[in-house]
Amino acid sequence: MKIIVFSVIMLTMVVSIGYAAVGCTLNDPDRDIQRLFPEVTNYKTEFITIEERGGETLAKEIQEKLGDTFDPLYESLDVPYAFYTVLKGKDIIGYVHGVNQKGMYGGMQLILATDPEGKIIDFYYQKLSSPESKKFRSDAFTKQFVGLCLADFYARDLKGEIKDPSENSKQDYEATLRGLKKNLILYDEFMLGNRFDKEFILKEVSNAYAQ
Repeated sequence: MKIIVFSVIMLTMVVSIGYAAVGCTLNDPDRDIQRLFPEVTNYKTEFITIEERGGETLAKEIQEKLGDTFDPLYESLDVPYAFYTVLKGKDIIGYVHGVNQKGMYGGMQLILATDPEGKIIDFYYQKLSSPESKKFRSDAFTKQFVGLCLADFYARDLKGEIKDPSENSKQDYEATLRGLKKNLILYDEFMLGNRFDKEFILKEVSNAYAQ
């Protein structure tokens, strides 16, 4: 009996680790990108890991910007992040990218569509296990993020601006804000050449003077 229990535990660990190492990709890229960018003529897909771009050093920088530590299962350094570069002819008209985020009832998948300057065009949950999922998926909640960029997450307390749509799922609300911030940080690091680092530095300086 002990051997059976041990085997079950080991299998569970392997399954959990295997799931965690999988990045957040679009369920149907052709369909999803067409919906988000009706004028699209083509798109490119790139998979990037923190491990290959900077390893532990980069991970520490990202966690500092995020203001939180990585979850060892969902956010290991070898997780491949998918970035879809959306084209109209030869011109880049936007990007689509997502992250896995630990929620109250399991994994969440948060998908952002952004313009070439880093502003959010659309946001939706590709996966969300919650008894209040309809409230989170509603336009009344998700459309509040449209027009925001990473600078807004650095400079302002969005918890004070974007209200929790749920009654008993505060953890999922906070996980959403964390996941979107992380998504934008990775996007800035991997695709935009750290365009928003100056906003982060200004925030750090402001916090230092306030103490």
